[in-house]
Amino acid sequence: MTVWHWVRHGPTHAKSFVGWRDVPADLTDHAQIARVRETLPSDGILVSSDLARARDTATAIAHIGHQRLPHDPQLREMHFGAWDGVHFETVAEMHPQLSRQFWEEPGDVMAPGGESWNIASARVAASVNAISARYPNQQIIAVAHFGVILTQLQRALGISAYDTLAHQIDNFSVTTIDWRGAQPSVLRINHLL
Repeated sequence: MTVWHWVRHGPTHAKSFVGWRDVPADLTDHAQIARVRETLPSDGILVSSDLARARDTATAIAHIGHQRLPHDPQLREMHFGAWDGVHFETVAEMHPQLSRQFWEEPGDVMAPGGESWNIASARVAASVNAISARYPNQQIIAVAHFGVILTQLQRALGISAYDTLAHQIDNFSVTTIDWRGAQPSVLRINHLL
């Protein structure tokens, strides 16, 4: 298969759920962006979610040697439905049991009008598999979102969704998963430069 270098988009500074809502990223830290660009393969295949925060981050870190693929809506963040744009504490007050289950029992639990962890994970895995099949043994640089990266980390590590949510994925961090062997190898998680 391939090696995937997952880059989380630049910060949005939002204090609420941000899923499919198109919120811009703060890309003013040019030194940080340059450090991310320098750590990534200079001749990789570059793809991003179709949301502005990921698209624009991908453009910012792009190297002249990167082959850019079309923006991929299947690499969007989890769809939070009615919770998108609502502060976390407000959601906990409005839906105390559901919001608790959402974080403590990830899997089939979903926000009203949104999607579950399992649905999002299957959506992302299908896209990753399709891109990997088109570009075998390549270096794929994917600019995406917190939840998207975690779904692939769960897949590679073979752990529960709940245990996966304990991992931190910071803005501009790089998580690298090598899918070329019989077993995937996680080379780095939330690597900050």
